[in-house]
Amino acid sequence: MNNPENPRLPLPPFDNESAIQKVRIAEDAWNTRNPERVSLAYTPDSVWRNRCEFLSGRDAIVQFLTRKWLKELDYRLIKELWTFGDNRIAVRFAYEWHDDAGNWFRSYGNENWEFDEHGFMRSRIASINDLPIQESDRKYHWILGHRPEEHPGLSDLNL
Repeated sequence: MNNPENPRLPLPPFDNESAIQKVRIAEDAWNTRNPERVSLAYTPDSVWRNRCEFLSGRDAIVQFLTRKWLKELDYRLIKELWTFGDNRIAVRFAYEWHDDAGNWFRSYGNENWEFDEHGFMRSRIASINDLPIQESDRKYHWILGHRPEEHPGLSDLNL
């Protein structure tokens, strides 16, 4: 159960500023590539659809993300708010990564999020497509981890 004394700020209902803040917090967490840390933003019974995988619960999220980041090397992600309302946020995102053979990809997608009253995500629905790119076409060159504040976002990069 989520502890209401330790909410995941900001809480719904969202306004533009708090929705943007929630998106950046999620981006920063995913850029750590730490499955356990990322999983704590979700309800214990959170339900996901990620591409064609259906998950339920934090343990499944940790297992999924562990597999993901063993395959998607040097992962760097940018998320951008698309829209919001009450306890829901829609984002678009793009991330760059390479496989163990050195092939680079930019993965594009959209996510629909739904939060409980304590700010934990109870539902995540993600649709994602992978585009093979040349290493020279990469746009994300920051040191692994948090995207620097001065780094352009998706719209600024025309993604």
